[in-house]
Amino acid sequence: MALQLRPNCEYCDKDLPPNSMDARICSYECTFCADCVENKLHNVCPNCGGGFTPRPIRPATQWRPGVCTEAHPPSSKRVQLKYSSDELAEHSARIRKIPPNER
Repeated sequence: MALQLRPNCEYCDKDLPPNSMDARICSYECTFCADCVENKLHNVCPNCGGGFTPRPIRPATQWRPGVCTEAHPPSSKRVQLKYSSDELAEHSARIRKIPPNER
């Protein structure tokens, strides 16, 4: 199963196309831009509490049969957070000093 490659930052709604070097994901594929991860979320996923990693780039060119963005298109469904800014700040403050591998 391929990653969903969500099209936007769930915090600020910035476009994150499949080849974006700015996209960050958690292990549940929650998707945010690097700026929001670093400056607003402090490397704490507001949904699961995990950390983030750069999202891999899915090749646009079919180097192997059936393995490219054409064969496995990115998601077009935009996702937005369901938490308020205050809830996000509180959640992040509670656990951001704990390294992601110890959460």
